[in-house]
Amino acid sequence: QLQASGGGLVQAGGSLGLSCAASGRTFSSYAMGWFRQAPGKGREFVGAISRTGGSTYNADSEKGRFTISRDNAKDTVYLQMNSLKPEDTAVYYCAASRSYDSSRYAIQYDYWGQGTLVTVSS
Repeated sequence: QLQASGGGLVQAGGSLGLSCAASGRTFSSYAMGWFRQAPGKGREFVGAISRTGGSTYNADSEKGRFTISRDNAKDTVYLQMNSLKPEDTAVYYCAASRSYDSSRYAIQYDYWGQGTLVTVSS
């Protein structure tokens, strides 16, 4: 089970940190990813992190603004978002993959959190 939290309302240019806590499985066995879905749009890859946390992979639009990290001792993955823009408004989902390390493809993730809403006002 994945539980995402930390969403909320923030002004453009601000920062927000999301967390995703895992339970019920060996967290360190899973690569983790973040995706988002804006109103009326499909699910979009945000970034991913390898099982050990040694490798991260960000979507081009988020490079330099978003940082993914994980703490395997706490079974938690994080998404730190800086310099937020109104177009970052979306429901953000965390996901876990058993077989693919740092994948950008939603279909390669096995488990999904419920999502947390991020709203960036202009």
